[in-house]
Amino acid sequence: MRRSTPPPESIRPRQLSFDLPLAPGMGREDFLVTPCNQAAHAAISRWPASPDDAHALALVGPPGSGKTHLAEIWRLEHDALKCTPADLAVDTVPTLLSRGGLVLEDMPGAALDETALFHLLNLARQEGAFVLFTAEGSPATWPVGLPDLKSRLAAMPFVELEPPDDDLLRAVLVKLFADRQLRVDEKVIAYLLPRMERSLSAAQRLVAALDDAALEQRRNITRRLAAKVLEKMEATE
Repeated sequence: MRRSTPPPESIRPRQLSFDLPLAPGMGREDFLVTPCNQAAHAAISRWPASPDDAHALALVGPPGSGKTHLAEIWRLEHDALKCTPADLAVDTVPTLLSRGGLVLEDMPGAALDETALFHLLNLARQEGAFVLFTAEGSPATWPVGLPDLKSRLAAMPFVELEPPDDDLLRAVLVKLFADRQLRVDEKVIAYLLPRMERSLSAAQRLVAALDDAALEQRRNITRRLAAKVLEKMEATE
């Protein structure tokens, strides 16, 4: 195993760090539910419950709060398509709704086609399709000019994800270390929590950086190493 007892220093081969990122699991079993995301997880689990449910729903939250993971859970379970605002045009709307479900991420985008979005919402209602949006702000705050679209967005239901709390970040760090077959003392994780950026993507970068540093220096991940890695990451951001 990767973390088996090493041979004596004189005969230990030089360890190399390769940039081979581990793809995080994006299934429901990989999503860690805590108070900061419980409401959003529950909403995704039950929507849509019937054909009469709202045909559009927005997942709203800051970067790294888990919106993409939740949207991917919903997409996989409903065999939906996925796109970004750049893919949205009037002539692409029927294709985007062809499976009856669509995830539209990172709304509203830099150059949103408002006519296409209005057409998408209308066609989804007409054909009984469902559209899940992800965004940092609620639909009512998206900068649109079309009055009919603006009123439609203001009425769209949405659910918010809060920034990751300590319980979620701790669980994510433990899982990410375990995925890399790394055993890290709880004291190291307790040291990292109040000092790291409060996002799930930051946790992934931090664990990868610690793994690389431990491999290069042929040492365990300690509080001292964690401090050096955090300092280096802060200096490069």
